[in-house]
Amino acid sequence: MTGQTKTPAQIEDEAAAQPRPPVAERVATVATHHGVSISDDYGWLRAANWQEVMRKPDVLAADIRSHLEAENAYTKAMLADTDALQATLFQEMKARLKEDDRQVPQPDGPYEYFPRFVKGGQYAQLCRIPRGGSVDEPEVLLDGNKESEGKGYWDLGATAHSGDHKLLAYAIDDKGSELYTVRVRDLTTGKDLADEIPDTHGGLEWSSDGRTLFYIKVDEHQRPLFVYSHALGTPASEDKLVYAEPDSGFFVGLSSTQSRKFIVIDIHDHETSEVRLIDAERADAAPRLVAARRVGHQYNVEHHGAKLIIATNSEGAEDFRIVTAPVENPGEANWREIVSHKPGRLIIDVSVFQNFMTRLEREESLPRIVVTPLKPETDEFLDYSGEHTISFDEEAYALGLSSGYEFDTTRIRFTYSSMTTPAETYDYDMATRERTLRKRQEIPSGHNPSEYVTRRLLAPAKDGELVPVTLLYKKTTPLDGSAPLFLYGYGAYGIAMPASFSTGRLSLVDRGFIFAIAHIRGGKDKGYRWYSDGKMKKKKNTFTDFIAAGEHLISEGFTQRGRIVANGGSAGGMLMGAIANMAPDLFLAIIADVPFVDVLNTMLDKDLPLTPPEWPEWGNPLASKEDFDYIQSYSPYDNVEAKDYPHILALAGLTDPRVTYWEPAKWIAKLRRLNTSDNLVLLKTNMGAGHGGASGRFDGLKDTAFNYAFAVKVAGCA
Repeated sequence: MTGQTKTPAQIEDEAAAQPRPPVAERVATVATHHGVSISDDYGWLRAANWQEVMRKPDVLAADIRSHLEAENAYTKAMLADTDALQATLFQEMKARLKEDDRQVPQPDGPYEYFPRFVKGGQYAQLCRIPRGGSVDEPEVLLDGNKESEGKGYWDLGATAHSGDHKLLAYAIDDKGSELYTVRVRDLTTGKDLADEIPDTHGGLEWSSDGRTLFYIKVDEHQRPLFVYSHALGTPASEDKLVYAEPDSGFFVGLSSTQSRKFIVIDIHDHETSEVRLIDAERADAAPRLVAARRVGHQYNVEHHGAKLIIATNSEGAEDFRIVTAPVENPGEANWREIVSHKPGRLIIDVSVFQNFMTRLEREESLPRIVVTPLKPETDEFLDYSGEHTISFDEEAYALGLSSGYEFDTTRIRFTYSSMTTPAETYDYDMATRERTLRKRQEIPSGHNPSEYVTRRLLAPAKDGELVPVTLLYKKTTPLDGSAPLFLYGYGAYGIAMPASFSTGRLSLVDRGFIFAIAHIRGGKDKGYRWYSDGKMKKKKNTFTDFIAAGEHLISEGFTQRGRIVANGGSAGGMLMGAIANMAPDLFLAIIADVPFVDVLNTMLDKDLPLTPPEWPEWGNPLASKEDFDYIQSYSPYDNVEAKDYPHILALAGLTDPRVTYWEPAKWIAKLRRLNTSDNLVLLKTNMGAGHGGASGRFDGLKDTAFNYAFAVKVAGCA
């Protein structure tokens, strides 16, 4: 009945029924570094047994679990009014997926290998067919849907079939902690062998005879530091240590050259690398060093006959050049340049085949593929007269290059897409220059690219640099400043953000959002300098670039202040925390996926998995007072203060080894205490997953639908 005055009891009952935000207990702990004391009220959220929790999530301390579950309950209650919207968004996104989809098979000798999805399946099947056979009648080597039965989380890591095509090595993580168990399947019987290797991380490579498997083992801090060889049919406890990295600031990777002649041990941090090679035909031979590491030198290695082909940033080539070296004496003194350095043209990847070399490079934030015939008997090695570029016409696009399994081939495969154009997979004949479309991404519910617009803008940064910004919007979207804008950014580790197609983001764009990607410093979108200008003592450029992108989009009339929803994850979550502190009034809301927000405390904790390898990226506050001061000046958690913050949603994973769950949990607790606005401050922790969130393809869509429903709710455009 309207017009009635509520009694105090009714008001009290209604208040009691309202969801109350969890209030984390404040337990001050103080640590002193370089004479500076830092207090942390929420350090207790870091479980003392966090390493055990990675393997057994149920051993998490009761008080911490209770707090995280209370946060989850509060978030669920506050977003209960979006349940129907989440379901709608999920159905829209699912309808755009071709459920019974497959990749184009990759030939390898007598077979062609490919993953496929079946209708209703959360996970891929690994399949093969006889070369030239029918994809409709494949041999299923491993069925992810069957393997994952009864598991809340399941992830297929590295896989490798042996050269004789009789065995499949594969790695499984069923916790989300990125600790993989390797098994070997007999492809004749379809049964797994007794061989089982726990606590691995990274690549798998076979010796030429298929009797020895190389893999990477982690240390007690979950760092991939050891290469082992496993002889089939023997216990893992008898495996041979092939290489042990003594510096915990480096990670070890495992791959092979395109020729398959060498297994490659890649030792690297974020600025230095070193390569050692194992002759694949001599599995018991010691790895051979190519060039000894020195700080700041990065290189990677390919192979052809008596030569190694090396992409290197030596001699001031910050965007890389290409040299050759003799296999028998590969030291730097014997390097001979074949592709010179060009500033601003970043050489991303090099592949070498029997008669051709390809390189994937990027200039002015756009990728391209360059193909060069070989003259292997000459010192020049390359036939420059036949060099050509595979070209594309759109203003902004994404490009992926696959070398496949084979060495003596003229075929490469690339995938092309743009913000409006679904992915297209092409085979390209390097000899005839013929381009063959093998697959076009199918959108079962329909998609008309002509209804959408993609644009590339350049936003002036604080110091005058021009930051590329890629836009996607419907042609019918008003460009008068009234539209909400979803602005995504990352800006770390040199990772460039591709202007690629996404079926999920169409659900935002169709509701009137303008979707934008800010190609900020910290990535290599505009060459290596773009990366180096966004790390260490220049890290704040990443944050100010993102803010400048938002300001420019406002000045160009695409949106208005306070109508931007910002999004970033992991190191991009650090970006989200920094901009929340630096320019809160610019944003309507911030969605921070597994955000690296407790930067100072994490970089001071040398026992965390990623800390020593991350020092070249952020600085080492343990060793340097200057680094300590600079990180403290921007670390999001340390700079939360009493002010009006925008709506904030943080997502975490309990078994995440990269950004531990307590970082977003602490950040949200501090934000909720100091925030002076009435905006939502929410935390959702996946109690059964890690850094990547839910593992199944449909469950992953539900995560996206949750985030987008939050954005639609706060923007008021449901």
